[in-house]
Amino acid sequence: MNGLNTILIVVGLFLLGGVISFSKQKMPKGVIVLLGIAAVMCIVAGVMRIQGLWE
Repeated sequence: MNGLNTILIVVGLFLLGGVISFSKQKMPKGVIVLLGIAAVMCIVAGVMRIQGLWE
């Protein structure tokens, strides 16, 4: 399942880029917060799967 780890981390980084872009465009704070939470969850899930903490 190494591919899933990579996909989770890449999607998380993509969403993090969206957070940065949305904050520069002065989008509503709620959208930025939800996108940030989703990004962090994807990145953390990918890293935890790599470390073997969550299977």
